Amino acid sequence: MSKKLTSIAIILSIFVFSGILKAEIKLPAIFGDNMVLQQQTDAAIWGKANPNKTVNITCSWDNKSYSTKSDKKGNWKQKVKTPVAGGPFEIAISDGELLTLNNVLIGEVWVCSGQSNMQMVMNGYRNQPVSGSTEAILSSANESIRLFTVTRNKSLEPLDDLSGEWQQCIPENVANFSAAAYYFGRMIQKSLGVPVGLINSSWGGTRIEPWISENGFKNFDWVNLPDKKQEGELSPQTPTVLYNAMIKPMVGFSIRGGLWYQGESNRNEPGEYEKLMPGLIENWRSEWGIGDLSFYYCQIAPFDYGIGGVNSAFLREAQLKASTSIPGIGMACLMDVGEKTNIHPADKEAAGERLAYLALAKTYGKKGFEYSGPVLTEMTVEGNMVKLTFDHAKNGLTTFGKELVNFKIAGENKRFYPAEAMITREGITLSSLQVEKPMAVRYAFENFVIGELFNTEGFPASSFRTDDWDMK
Repeated sequence: MSKKLTSIAIILSIFVFSGILKAEIKLPAIFGDNMVLQQQTDAAIWGKANPNKTVNITCSWDNKSYSTKSDKKGNWKQKVKTPVAGGPFEIAISDGELLTLNNVLIGEVWVCSGQSNMQMVMNGYRNQPVSGSTEAILSSANESIRLFTVTRNKSLEPLDDLSGEWQQCIPENVANFSAAAYYFGRMIQKSLGVPVGLINSSWGGTRIEPWISENGFKNFDWVNLPDKKQEGELSPQTPTVLYNAMIKPMVGFSIRGGLWYQGESNRNEPGEYEKLMPGLIENWRSEWGIGDLSFYYCQIAPFDYGIGGVNSAFLREAQLKASTSIPGIGMACLMDVGEKTNIHPADKEAAGERLAYLALAKTYGKKGFEYSGPVLTEMTVEGNMVKLTFDHAKNGLTTFGKELVNFKIAGENKRFYPAEAMITREGITLSSLQVEKPMAVRYAFENFVIGELFNTEGFPASSFRTDDWDMK
């Protein structure tokens, strides 16, 4: 090789080596332009740099600078103090090479997860619409809402990163974003007047077990954890694999709470689900390490599942029971929006806004409005008459003009008969000519039913039963 070629090779080697040393800051996908950081908290930011390098972070909201040092593998993490809601701001991050995050808002951040009813976008599915979506999409432009959809992925091992990007709230982005999550965020933003960040991480048809981490199964010995050495195509139904790939990479990102719409795929195991639902919530709370993270979920809507399997009313009952099992959670009832032949109800506005009412009341402390449907508090029997009283019905009950047709009564023989039902000042009175000594009441306790019992604020009552007899 000539001296000239040797010199060129040396120079090129120097440039290549210098490029390696000056590799730019790398951030996980959850950090990017247009993102929302949780307000008034110590928000963690992390990423990669050159090993043993000082990383400087400057936030434009207060021009305060923070410094940390990457470890021998180049990993670094630093918390920054966020102000009250506002923006847009910039965040400058440098280890010698500058990376700037632009158009960053400070506000309220929620993670939205579950199966297909959370995944269902504003544009709907094929032949399955979202009611009113065209007008909602057209008028959706809002500088104070930001959207992030996690790309579907699965893994036997916890991952460090996921795929997706923060997007602005404009019609073409809203059209392809979770409808339930969007309607939730729209109401939260309008009511609070602050920026809102929505992170949608969902996968249609999946069970609850894939969304729980390995640590979350310590009390659920009936769940078989996967062999991490297994080969071949990995099912998204495998326990832990969606948590590992679609939740774990953003654990630590500061959020206000979580939303959940799932349960259809677990309908045949209501007893287990009653434990797994709070189990998932406590698992996420433990992994995030920020105390009693607010968490609200949708009860599955009535649907005709056909012959075979367990009556899905038992799964709805499991969700209702779970809603009072631990603090800081709540359930949005959808008894009035189910569709007999469509497992994806078109009224996603009801789902999102009922979740928002829960959050506004229980997380944000707003007053002066109802946020729940009627909940049975007591059953008393007087001769052949049954009297029911309800919580969350301060102004009474109503059917909005419909007939009460979904109540049934049973006696000692455990056979249920249709009941004559009447709304009274105190609650509801029931009777049946076929039942002289009532022992149990059930309301709307079938796969598909259109609920007709509401409080006067317009929230439906969940299906319920007063017995604990075997499932049939």
